[in-house]
Order: sequence, then C-alpha cells, then structure tokens
Amino acid sequence: MMAPELIRKILCIRLDNMGDVLMSAPAIRALKETYGAAITLLTSRQGGAIASFIPEIDEVLLSDVPWVQHSGDEDALTGLAQQLRAGCFDLAVIFTVSSQNPLPSAMLAYMAGIPVRLAYCRENPYRLLTHWVPDPEPLRIMDKHQVERDLDLVASIGAYTRNKRLLLQTGRQYAPGCMKEIAESGVPAGEGCCLLHAGTRDPKRRLPVTKWVAIGRALVQHINKPLLLTGNEEDAEEAAFIQQQIGPRCFNIAGRLTLGAFITLVSNSSLLISINSLPLHIAAAVQTPVIALYAKTNPQHLPWMVAAAVLFFDVPDNLRSSNELLQFMHRHYQWNGAPVSAENVVAAAQRLLDAEKSRSASATTAE
Repeated sequence: MMAPELIRKILCIRLDNMGDVLMSAPAIRALKETYGAAITLLTSRQGGAIASFIPEIDEVLLSDVPWVQHSGDEDALTGLAQQLRAGCFDLAVIFTVSSQNPLPSAMLAYMAGIPVRLAYCRENPYRLLTHWVPDPEPLRIMDKHQVERDLDLVASIGAYTRNKRLLLQTGRQYAPGCMKEIAESGVPAGEGCCLLHAGTRDPKRRLPVTKWVAIGRALVQHINKPLLLTGNEEDAEEAAFIQQQIGPRCFNIAGRLTLGAFITLVSNSSLLISINSLPLHIAAAVQTPVIALYAKTNPQHLPWMVAAAVLFFDVPDNLRSSNELLQFMHRHYQWNGAPVSAENVVAAAQRLLDAEKSRSASATTAE
C-alpha cells in the first residue's frame, strides 16, 4: 500500500459508457475509503451522465477520445493532457474491459506528468505505467465479473472496501416528475410495475420486435402486475409500437424520463426485464430484481449482487466483433443458461417475484 499522505488527488480514467462507469464505482469507493483522497473521474460525455449519482466521485472531466468509439483530434488530446497536468494528480488508475488496451490512456497520464500510473496490460508498458498488473483475461480467466476485475486492480495497491455493491444516490427531487410521468402513462395508482426495457444502441444485442411482443403478451397474461415499457428518446417509437401490439395492461413511458427519474422508477418497481446492460446495473444499484436478456458477447457484465435471472441468445456471426480477444472468448467460454423465450421470461419473473414476496413477508414478521 502506498502512503495515504502522499495520495491526495486521484484520477480515475474510465472512458466508456454509463454502465462501465457504474461497474467501476466499487473500486472507486475502495480508493476513496483507503486513501481519503479527492476523486476525479475522466470519462466520456455519455459516461459522465451517471457520475453525479455516484457519491465517491468529487469531480468529473469529460472527453470523447478517439480510441473509444469517438472522434477526436490531436489538439484536443494535447489540451486534455495539459488540463490533467494542471490538476496535479498523485495517482492515475485506468479501468478497462479485458478486450481493451490501456496504453493510449497510460500515454495520456504519462504526458500529464502524473507520477503513479496503474492499469492492467498484456504487453510490457515499460515506463508508461509505474504499477503494471499483467492482464490474465481472457486468455487464462474468462469468468471474472468486471466489478471484481476493477476491485482486484486497486487491491494491487492496497485499496479495499467491504461494500462491493453498486450504489446510486438520487435524492427526492426526481420523485415528483417520475410519479407524474407514470400517472400520465396510465398505470393504475398504487400498483408496482414490471419494467420492460427493449431498447439498445448495439445491433449485436437487439431482439426482433416480434419477440418483445410475445414476451410482453405472456407477462401481461401470467404476471399480475402492470407492464411498463421504458427506454430513451430513440426507443420511443418502437416502444409505442410494442405497447400497441401487446394491448391492455401494458403502458409506455419510453423517452419521457430523465436519468434521475429513471433511477427512481427502477427503485420503486417490482422487477426489471432488460436487454440493455445499463438498466440492469441501475437495478442492481437500487436492489430491484432483474431478468437479463443477454447476448453471448462478454460474460463479465452480468447482473452484480442482485436477485437475478439470466437468459441468453446468440449473436449472428456477421455482427460479432472482429476483436480477437472477444473472438477467443466466444470460442472458449461455456455459456450455461436457458435461452430467451416468452415462457422462460415468465417462469423467471414468477420465481423472482415470489422470492421477493417471501423476503418481504419474512422482514415484516421479523419486525
């Protein structure tokens, strides 16, 4: 462990999406609890949207860099390095998925003059990293969750936390807007909803609309709760069509909630069914049971420390990533679990709802 008095400002680099940032939050908590330092997160504009709900993060810097599916230019990177140098950080921690290369971010931290630089890396990074953790994933390990991966990284410099859960803080200010939109969608007052989140930007993770309609109709028929469709503005048109096809007891709120209101909605719902990993991680953070409809891509992003069921579906070969590490994982990982079907979704929903009812009854009896 490094001397805490020497680590006063930490830069956490996680340049991906909101779900990735959220999965790194327990490791960021470990850094905060161990060193008591000010934590700055450098992330993408998309990833930064979730940062204000993660209590351990003190400051957020936004940058869409060219090595993480974004456009960028040389001048912007030079300016970013100068901005980081002005921050006088004592430690940079670079969080990555196992299929990513940390060296562009390491070069950025090196150019910024940050004296201690930590990351996983398969190649020898030489002076770009002062604290190099050789990356065993996925060539030797494929079943370690992303949260564990990040926690193990910071543990290599003596940073630990007893609380490894995902956590989000929203505050009460989002509740009125959330409740207003729920009422306007037509959901009967006082009924806990099952949420169905069909939208995703990733073609590899999409299911046909007909599949969603079949799942929705089965849920409405067999689960004694209103079904509420969620999603962002891009999902609204498809969600409206799915609602129309499912019929009564199905409602639609897609495109009408802020992120804070969506977190509030998930925290007050009975169950979330999602194909998109961000809602799954949000549900884990607020302890709402989840059913993950999971494309066979990266098994390290499954629901974390929450009551959950996972149903899998294949990704067409023409949509698979050309990243050789992900190709290796596809060839060698053993996917164990039931396939996505309306029947399997209903069975999982009934099992999770019954278990939640039993837990609630036990808690009431204990009181």
